[in-house]
Amino acid sequence: MPVQDFLIALGGNMPSSAGDPVATLQAALHQIAQAGIKVTTTSPFYKTPCFPAGAGPDYINAAAALAFEGTPHDLLAHLNAIEAAFDRERVTRWGQRTLDLDLIAAGDAVLPDPATHATWRHLPLSEQIATTPDQLIVPHPRLQDRAFVLVPLADIAPDWTHPILGHSVARMLSDLPPDEVAAVTPL
Repeated sequence: MPVQDFLIALGGNMPSSAGDPVATLQAALHQIAQAGIKVTTTSPFYKTPCFPAGAGPDYINAAAALAFEGTPHDLLAHLNAIEAAFDRERVTRWGQRTLDLDLIAAGDAVLPDPATHATWRHLPLSEQIATTPDQLIVPHPRLQDRAFVLVPLADIAPDWTHPILGHSVARMLSDLPPDEVAAVTPL
């Protein structure tokens, strides 16, 4: 299988066995590389308001570009195992967490298919909070709505173009409300 390019978002707002969220993200990036996944670029780390508001302490977020010889499902399995190694527990959707490794994009792939992607992309917020997909959805269905993803992503892949929306990361970021973008601050 050829090497493919992937984009991931990293985040955390609780300490893990590796230390505070900054130490956890740094250790997770090291663990990704130890798993045979090439980390080609990493954004700076950012402090971001907790999402949704009031759900816990602020987050530390970043983005990374990876090169991996495997499928998006294979990569997701590695990312989930690394989350578990850093004490990640999936108790509450969008709850506090030691480590979150989200597969944001797999080149220009749309998984599992455009219709399913559209369903998840247009899901009302009340259903997003209560419902978790039972399959991999790529690109991440709400990346275009989240400054905490787009700000770090713009550091490493400003020209990556969403295969459905047809907008670059830089364009999606410029479409967000300025106050949301300003709330994502460099460490």
